[in-house]
Amino acid sequence: MKRLVIFLLLSLFSFGSIAQELMQAIVDAQNSQAKGLAIAEMQDYRSTGWQDLEVDMVMVLRNRSGKKTQREMQSRYMEVVGDGSKSLSIFDKPRTIKGTAMLTWSHALKPDDQWLFLPALKRVKRISSKNKSGPFMGSEFAFEDLALPIAEKYSYKYLRDENLEGNDCYVVERYPAYKYSGYSRQTSWVDKQRFILQRVVFYDRKNTLLKTLDFKDYKQYLGKYWWFDMLVMQNHQTGKSSTMYFKNHKFGNGFTNRDFDKTALKRVR
Repeated sequence: MKRLVIFLLLSLFSFGSIAQELMQAIVDAQNSQAKGLAIAEMQDYRSTGWQDLEVDMVMVLRNRSGKKTQREMQSRYMEVVGDGSKSLSIFDKPRTIKGTAMLTWSHALKPDDQWLFLPALKRVKRISSKNKSGPFMGSEFAFEDLALPIAEKYSYKYLRDENLEGNDCYVVERYPAYKYSGYSRQTSWVDKQRFILQRVVFYDRKNTLLKTLDFKDYKQYLGKYWWFDMLVMQNHQTGKSSTMYFKNHKFGNGFTNRDFDKTALKRVR
C-alpha cells in the first residue's frame, strides 16, 4: 500500500518536496523502529519510477578451493504500480542450461510468485513459497534474494551510523515479514546521500551469520537512479561465493504484463 502512495505522491507533488518530507520523517523519528522504517521508505521513494530495464548478466560461482564456474543470462525487470516488480531471467550459457528461465512476481504484502522453466523437461515448475530459501541455480543467492526489495516486506530497527569503505551509512536491521524466509534477520548499510544499499549481512534461521552481500560499482541512469554493476555474495558457512556482473543497462523498453506472464517462460527461446 505504501508503494502505491509513493506513486500517487509522485504524480501530485514535486520530487523535492516529497524528499524533504521523507527526510524530515527520518530526523523526527521517535524510536529506532520508526527511524528504520523511514529510511526504508526513503529507499523506496528514491528507487521508484524507472519503469523497466533490460540488462546482460554474468554469474561467476566459486567453490571453497576457488574453482570457478561461469554462467551468462539476460534479465528484464518492470515496475508494477502499487505492488512490487516483475522480472524474467533467461540463461544463455553454458549450453547445458541454455533456455532455463526464471519468472518472479515480487509483491509488497503477500509472498512472491516464482516459476522456473526447465527446457530439458519442457515444463514450468512453480517454486513453492516454503522453498525460496534454496539456492538459485547452484549459486549462493537464494530464490528470495532475487526479488527487488520493497519496504513492506520487512520490519525495521535503526542501529547506528557508520562509515563503510568511504560511504557514510545508516545501519538498519530488518526482519523478514515473509513466514518461510531463510533468514532470521538482515543487517543493511544504506548510503545516506543516495539511499542505496552498500552491504547486507544475512543471518540464518538459527540467528547465525550466514552470508554477506556487497553492492559495488554504482552508476547513475536516467539522471537519478543508481544501479550497481556488481553483486558479491559470500557464504561464510560454506566458503563459497557468487559474483554477478551487470552490463548494457537499457531502460524504456516498453515492457508490458504480457512480457512477464507464465507463457513468457516458454517464449523466451
